Amino acid sequence: MKLLVTGTDGYIGVLLAAALTERGHHVTGLDTGFYRDGLLYDGVQPPAQHIQKDIRAITCDDLRGYDAVVHLAELSNDPLGQHNPELTFQINHVGSLRLATMCKEVGITRFVYTSSCSVYGVASSERVTETSPTNPQTAYANCKVLVERDVSAIANDNFSPTFLRNATAFGASPRMRFDIVLNNLAGLAWTTKEIKMISDGTPWRPLVHVLDICDAVACALEAPRQVVHNQVFNVGDNGQNYRVREIAEIVAESFPGCRLSFGANTADNRSYRVNFDKINSQLPGFHCQRDARSGAQEFRALFERIQMTRETFEFRAFTRLKQLEHLLSTAQIDESFYWRPS
Repeated sequence: MKLLVTGTDGYIGVLLAAALTERGHHVTGLDTGFYRDGLLYDGVQPPAQHIQKDIRAITCDDLRGYDAVVHLAELSNDPLGQHNPELTFQINHVGSLRLATMCKEVGITRFVYTSSCSVYGVASSERVTETSPTNPQTAYANCKVLVERDVSAIANDNFSPTFLRNATAFGASPRMRFDIVLNNLAGLAWTTKEIKMISDGTPWRPLVHVLDICDAVACALEAPRQVVHNQVFNVGDNGQNYRVREIAEIVAESFPGCRLSFGANTADNRSYRVNFDKINSQLPGFHCQRDARSGAQEFRALFERIQMTRETFEFRAFTRLKQLEHLLSTAQIDESFYWRPS
C-alpha cells in the first residue's frame, strides 16, 4: 500500500513510519518540522520520502497517487491547545477537515485519523464506549470531536475514514515527549530520584504504549474495508485503566531509590475509564502487547543506556509547549505558526 503519513517528525509518527515500512508499505512522511531539534536517541529508520510542509498548505497535487493517508499532524496536547484555542481550531479542526476533503477529491479511499480518549473528558463511573457521549474539556479534545463529526459526514462508497481514539500514550520514541504522564514521571524518577505529585492522584487515565498505537493504525489500514469503514475505535486495553497514583507507584517501583509523595485534590477534573472491547474483538490482528510496568522498565533501561541527564530531560524540544514558545520567541515562526522566511 502506498501511504502518506502526516506528522512523521513527531512522537508517534517517527515510530509509525518505521513500523509501516517494516510491514511492507511504501511510506512518504510529511511534517512541518517543529520538533526536529529533539532527538533522544537514534536508530529508527526515517521514511524514504519526506515532504516538509504545513498541513494547511497541502494541495491536491501533494496527495495524488496514494492509497491511504494516516493523519497525525496537529497541535498535540491540552496545554498547547489552551495557549491559543483559535489557532488550535484552525489547524486541528479546519486543517484536518480540509485534508480529508482533498483526499476524497483525489480518490484516496482510506483515511485513518488519530483521535483521542480525551474526548470523554469527565465521564461517569462506568467505562465509556465508542457510543458514550463525548464531554471534551479542552480546545484540543473539542477539535477531535469536531473532526470525527465532520469527516464522518463525508464518508461514502469511495472514501472510508477510520477514527482511532488513542488512550494516553507512553513509551520511548526518538522524538520524545516528556509532557505526558508516564513519560514525565519516568524522567523525574531517573533525574531527581523523586516523584512529588501535586494532586492526590485519584483521577483515572487509560494508557496505551506508542508501539501499540502503531499496531492499531497498521491493523486499521490492512483490515477489510467493511470492518473499519466510518468506525470509531478506542485504542487500548481494559487492563490499562489506571488511577494516576497507580501510574506513579509503578514508575517509582521501577526506579530503585525513587521517593514518592502525593498532594491534595486539584481543580483538574478530567477522569475517565474506557472500554476497549470493540477494538480487541473487531479489529483483526490487534492486541496490546505492553503495559505501564513494562513501559517504565523500558525507560529505565533506555535512560541507563544513553546516560540521560537532567538537562536532556528538561530540553525544550521534548515538551510541546516549550518548543513552540521557543520558536515564537526566536521569531522562527509567526503568530499563526507559519515558518518565517530564513
